[in-house]
Amino acid sequence: MAEDIAGSTITWTEGGVELSAGWRSENRSAAPTQVKVIGDDITADAAFRLARSGIGLLWRGDYHNGRQLMQALDRRFTRNHAGRAGSGRGRGAARGGRRTGRGSVRADAAETFSAERAFNAERSRLLGLLLVELGEGYALELRRAPEVRPACEAAYGVSDGPMCMSLTELGGVLSAHQWQLRGVAIDALGERIHPRYGVFSPIRGEYVDLVATTPFGSAPPATAFDLGTGTGVLAAVLLHRGIGTVVATDINPRAVACAQENLERLGFAGSASVVEADLFPPGRADLIVCNPPWLPADPTSALELGIYDPGSLVLRRFIDGLSDHLTDSGEGWLILSDLAEHLSLRTRQEFEECIRAAGLQVCDRYDTAPRHRRVSDADDALHQARSAETTSLWRLRRNA
Repeated sequence: MAEDIAGSTITWTEGGVELSAGWRSENRSAAPTQVKVIGDDITADAAFRLARSGIGLLWRGDYHNGRQLMQALDRRFTRNHAGRAGSGRGRGAARGGRRTGRGSVRADAAETFSAERAFNAERSRLLGLLLVELGEGYALELRRAPEVRPACEAAYGVSDGPMCMSLTELGGVLSAHQWQLRGVAIDALGERIHPRYGVFSPIRGEYVDLVATTPFGSAPPATAFDLGTGTGVLAAVLLHRGIGTVVATDINPRAVACAQENLERLGFAGSASVVEADLFPPGRADLIVCNPPWLPADPTSALELGIYDPGSLVLRRFIDGLSDHLTDSGEGWLILSDLAEHLSLRTRQEFEECIRAAGLQVCDRYDTAPRHRRVSDADDALHQARSAETTSLWRLRRNA
């Protein structure tokens, strides 16, 4: 990720006066060094030219017009990128896929993945240059602006003064707050889990279902660890299934607070503890569950830590450290998508060799197909890999 930008400021000139405010960027983008104040009279083409040159655009017009301008910038960026990539049609061609006469994308999977990531990073950088200012108490002084204070306080805490941020980030904060209030239905619990901003939401239910249905054996284990708990959903499922006590860990302070809230709301506060830790807590457990990030690539924000794992480091650390934290008859449940294998980012041989080198054996495996909407999106540059994806729960034990 980019360097820490905590405490940085953004400056601009407005009405002949130089002004400044704090700079907020969840993906740790640096504040733009040049800022131009714009309003409803600017054309989308003019705004696009300014943004392409790296100039921040501080929006002072109608809030909904600002959102429409953001969509117009997105369309121009996609068209411009498609024109540079070639004459093929569709998002796959725009992101570097090579098309045959029949229209199918023919490209190395890893190259396609890299091109997709590069496209999204460039798109995020450009759209992130459309800015808004929030005043004291997160006041958004734009015509027809929504009330953003509750959502911003939920994401960032109490306001510490005026700040500027991208309109895309503000939209993410507002959307996340709606998910936090509404919650995500979890069939295995018959309840809802409420994700916080910056915490990976359990909308991909297949991995939850694997933990909910994999058999324990003769009886539920007495103790369990849930590593990288996020919202606490897997810890809640384990407790719902009758495990005595669960220790849930996460390196993200937002996730720790989120998991604590969810477990308390579900009535599990007495049998669960949530601690901020980098993977394993102290001690041993009868069952250790981990759903690590599944793609070996660099994350760009705290939220992406739930998806991207540079060099498969978290995965390897879990496998290497498992034996030292299991009881004598204990078992590890590793929930992992094989999407990285279909993208040529990691091989099955490398994965299985890592398990053998750690002195572990696979005693069983349960598979499920993903159900998220991108599996059926044929226009997705990674459609071929996604359509072949399998999510598995690997049951691991020490070698006898």
